Amino acid sequence: MKLIRWLAPVFLLLCGMAAAQDIRYNYDKSADFSKYKTYKWVEMKNSDKDAMVDSQIKSAIDAELAKKGLTKSDSDNADLYVAYQVAINTEKQVNTFSSDFGYGGGWGYYGRGYGGMGSTTSTSTTSTLYVGALQVDLYEVPKKQAVFRAVATKTLDPKAKPEKRQKNLAKALEKMFKKYPPTAKG
Repeated sequence: MKLIRWLAPVFLLLCGMAAAQDIRYNYDKSADFSKYKTYKWVEMKNSDKDAMVDSQIKSAIDAELAKKGLTKSDSDNADLYVAYQVAINTEKQVNTFSSDFGYGGGWGYYGRGYGGMGSTTSTSTTSTLYVGALQVDLYEVPKKQAVFRAVATKTLDPKAKPEKRQKNLAKALEKMFKKYPPTAKG
């Protein structure tokens, strides 16, 4: 449980890097997105979130959904249910540096050639990278099935300031909802 509590605050670190987020989305091709006007927040099962971070993520998602013409509701009769999840994965990064010392080939005394002599040294360092992911799901209430999912992934920056994290969270969510509502291709 402590690991789960740790995931939500660490996720915001993902927004502090200068590199762009990797954004993916998918949607139900048969859904009529023009009929969705209201939404209600629901919690995913087994979610144990940090209250401050939860509020920041929900506020950023609320802002994007408002731009798309959706209104937040507390009613169970909302058109959509909205939920999010965060996850942190680790990756090992190996950096190797090589350097060559010595001399290679040439003519020695009396015109005799000699081969390369010297040495090569390599130094490797390893580090752990943390990659965070934010997944936002929109569920059609009557059908109880997902109609839209967007996922953002990003390498975490533990040195990012809270203001930078919040700004980049908003930017990531803007990208996540850029294609919402999806348009049917004819």
